[in-house]
Amino acid sequence: MNKKVPNTNHLFPLFWLVCITIWFNAIHGSSQPNKADSLILGCGLEGGGKDTDGRQWEPDNKYVSGGKSVTSKATFQDPSLLSVVPYMTARIFPSEAAYKFPVQPDKRYWLRLHFYPALYSNFDPSNSYFSLTANDVVLLTNFSASITCQALSQAYIDREYSLAPLNSNSLTLTFKPSEHHNGAFAFVNGIQLVQMPDLFDTATMVGFADQSVDLKPLHSQTMFRLNVGGQFISPMQDSGLSRMWYDDTPYLYGAATGVTTQAAKDVKINYQTMPQYVAPPSVYSTSRSMGEDKDVNLRYNLTWVFNVDPNSMYLARLHFCDYYYSQVNELVFQIFLNNQTATDVFDVIAVSGGKGVPIYKDYVVYTQGNDEGVGNTLWLALHPSVDQKPSYYDALLNGVEIFKLNDTDLSGPNPLPSELMEEHEEKERTFEEEEEGVSTATKRHIVIGGATVGGAGLVAAILIVALKNKKKAPASYSNTTSSWLPVYGNTHTNGTKKSMSGKSNSGGSNHLSAMTQGLCRYFSLQEMRHATKNFDDSNVIGVGGFGKVYKGVIDNGFKVAIKRSNPQSEQGVNEFQTEIEMLSKLRHKHLVSLIGFCEEGEEMCLVYDYMALGTLREHLYKGNKPLETLTWKQRLEICIGAARGLHYLHTGAKYTIIHRDVKTTNILLDENWVAKVSDFGLSKTGPNMNQGHVTTVVKGSFGYLDPEYFRRQQLTEKSDVYSFGVVLFEVLCARPALNPNLPKDQVSLSDWALQCKRKGTLENIIDPCLKGKINPESLNKFADAAEKCLSDCGLDRPSMNDLLWNLEFALNLQENLAAAASSSHVDDETHQFEEVNLNNDNNDMEAQT
Repeated sequence: MNKKVPNTNHLFPLFWLVCITIWFNAIHGSSQPNKADSLILGCGLEGGGKDTDGRQWEPDNKYVSGGKSVTSKATFQDPSLLSVVPYMTARIFPSEAAYKFPVQPDKRYWLRLHFYPALYSNFDPSNSYFSLTANDVVLLTNFSASITCQALSQAYIDREYSLAPLNSNSLTLTFKPSEHHNGAFAFVNGIQLVQMPDLFDTATMVGFADQSVDLKPLHSQTMFRLNVGGQFISPMQDSGLSRMWYDDTPYLYGAATGVTTQAAKDVKINYQTMPQYVAPPSVYSTSRSMGEDKDVNLRYNLTWVFNVDPNSMYLARLHFCDYYYSQVNELVFQIFLNNQTATDVFDVIAVSGGKGVPIYKDYVVYTQGNDEGVGNTLWLALHPSVDQKPSYYDALLNGVEIFKLNDTDLSGPNPLPSELMEEHEEKERTFEEEEEGVSTATKRHIVIGGATVGGAGLVAAILIVALKNKKKAPASYSNTTSSWLPVYGNTHTNGTKKSMSGKSNSGGSNHLSAMTQGLCRYFSLQEMRHATKNFDDSNVIGVGGFGKVYKGVIDNGFKVAIKRSNPQSEQGVNEFQTEIEMLSKLRHKHLVSLIGFCEEGEEMCLVYDYMALGTLREHLYKGNKPLETLTWKQRLEICIGAARGLHYLHTGAKYTIIHRDVKTTNILLDENWVAKVSDFGLSKTGPNMNQGHVTTVVKGSFGYLDPEYFRRQQLTEKSDVYSFGVVLFEVLCARPALNPNLPKDQVSLSDWALQCKRKGTLENIIDPCLKGKINPESLNKFADAAEKCLSDCGLDRPSMNDLLWNLEFALNLQENLAAAASSSHVDDETHQFEEVNLNNDNNDMEAQT
């Protein structure tokens, strides 16, 4: 009897699909972490929620184990905080407490921590100092998210750690408030715990070619993760590991920054045997190289500089993919780390095996510090390998990751200002000290400890830029641990707090000259407490780098704004001095008026006219919910008012005064919508301006910084003009000056607006509320003026006086369309003005000097 054989032909496709899947995973590895072992927790978040990337964050309460904690919502959402989840809620630990998570003892995990140091109920972030351990591994010691954010010019920070197998079924995160600070507490906004694949094996020790380091048992902290030559890569665009890759531009050293390229569409990234989760294709399809000029390339190194903790070991993972050349010895170069040769001969094609095949190389380098602060930077440099006589004298890099390594302790100090920068600033007196009788020791100026991202650890970008054109290497940087965010974001005015001893508590001040004190009113601390109901948080109307701003009432009902320094912060004296010394001598309708000050004990307060309608930015956008939609006429009038205030600073005072931090948050509005320029903490004076500029360290807000000032450290009044040009486009488009979540060509508003202006597509990016409501001629005049302000060369920019004329003309066109369109006299006058005043600014220099 014959058995009936079942027909299995329909199973073959399924069989081969399974085989292919098994083969692919065996070769490439799964690009997705095990979701069963992954946690994404919003701390203090009730019921969970989704972030702007669409990721679901779960409540954290069931993982809290031991100790007391409370949950709270932040009282203020910083404009740069693009996602409410997880940053606007926090779990706060007034005493030692812990989380406990289940883990597999033989697996490695990503641990990502998110911190937004805002005011939570009665918990002031400046009092938050704490340590954090993961089982027996120290992650943070005496950590202050507030100090770190202020020093790094950011609103929030993220920390990413890779924890080696813990040989335990549980991971305990223990938060412990510092015992050395009164009222200290710990807090956290978000926690991610993600099982990760085996990304680490062994690496060559730089300087010891015959030695390798076993990375598998070591824990690490992500300091930097950069998509070199490419744009920001969000967690959802990563190859399954939810990493963020940042632009490498802030880390480039020197004027020669090479060129960026992108793979042609017909070039496919072929991973072959390398797992795709190592880095996404978008990392390997862009690169930075030295350029095509052999003579130029042989005279410089393509160099990146990273700010790190001294006396620590770092893994530098370099990603390469040559998608242009295809033959061996076409491109051969050297790799240097901290002035040591990591590889003398590196040929991407020879190592990878072909065009479009990605590879990575791991190197371990030790940074050794000393008492002078040397060792706070990690240098990466590439140079053509001349001895190999390649076809092209060039070098390339596609991506870089830098991890701090240790088996027990990954903690580092809170950011500190560089002593070199303090000394440099101390030599740059902006006031005549003989006239004002102020000693050099008490007249220090602001040092911003800026630091840039890394994957996102941060480099002191401002300090690097200030020094990068010097022929010798910078002497020292601050001891700064990295955070996991880009530098572009909200920038705050920061300074360094000095000893306050020796002050009179009855109205005197050792920081201010008698002449300056006599120009404005002195308030006692008791008066300040009475005016603000003992600094009640219900009266807080803003928070900045200096401290909180309170609404207050003095003299039987007169409303004022009182800016109070943060007593626990290392910020303030510099801004306090500069603000009083500047504003006590200036009076103008379009400058915020300083009424007086208080300096008593450890307290410093500045008292201003109350600006009832807040900042210009709040009326343009604030979490996509502007307070009130401004008409085009209102916007023009506000810009004109601010321009008048800046014009007075540049030409109307005894000396030329350069504001140095012009932005929409520093333009305030009173109850009648009159614009007033505020915040003079970074301002500079030019006593004679014989050279036409003041040489000074780069300070200000990213997105608004004059590129010429950025490159040369030569500050002129045209630096304010550039910043105001960004403000003009911000007013027109109602979007931030920098938005890192947009495509690379749209991140910078100034670059994007200029590109659209030159293509004739500017109307596509203006505020939707304005479309169809602007007279085209008014728009053209306004846009032309803004474009001139953003000229790369300061000499090509208009003076504030000429800019003011253009803005008033744009307002006139908006109000009198018929008259402006029919008057040939006006047209002729406009043509003459543009040719003479905007393009030829020589006559204006005499007025300014």
